[in-house]
Amino acid sequence: MRTLVPFDATDPKTRLDALFSPAERRELAAVMLADVLDAVRAAGGEPLVVATEDVACDAPVAVDERGLSDAVNARLDPGTAVVMADLALATPRVLRSLFAASGDVVLAPGLGGGTNALVVRDDGFAVDYHGASYRDHLRNAAAAGCSVREFDAARLALDVDERADLADVLSRGEGRTPGWLRDAGVALADGAGRTNVTRRE
Repeated sequence: MRTLVPFDATDPKTRLDALFSPAERRELAAVMLADVLDAVRAAGGEPLVVATEDVACDAPVAVDERGLSDAVNARLDPGTAVVMADLALATPRVLRSLFAASGDVVLAPGLGGGTNALVVRDDGFAVDYHGASYRDHLRNAAAAGCSVREFDAARLALDVDERADLADVLSRGEGRTPGWLRDAGVALADGAGRTNVTRRE
């Protein structure tokens, strides 16, 4: 399945700037992208990275400086999937199931109300990634008369944006990203509430 992988190559993961330098944030984003591309290919997908600027990776790259929604909609033909580049827990198994799920529009919700992955089989549907995009995508699908399948998968629900998200990657990640974090001195931190991470000096 043709799979668009949007990627911010300019200034990624700004909410992690208290933990990593700008260069480290770019390196982390590139490692997560590589993991997602591996999982997409192993699941039978044909990835196209849609990036804000040119990026070195082992997949074709389309540079598009427009906003995320416009860049994706310009390439959203029927039979296309979209998988975000920071889904560090994604595996070939879960992506194969996503690609095979029935429905004109298949939506994989994120934990914060966003849409972390989707499959589109109807040319009347358009994405809108501003704000709570999962709700907006349900509305867009209904307006286009599309059938919708919610694909509720824990491994696609987590997109890495916040410091605490890294704890899930260290605990359950299977690709290069957990090793990169450990090499950078990131480790699980003890404490009350949600598990977080610390970084040795």
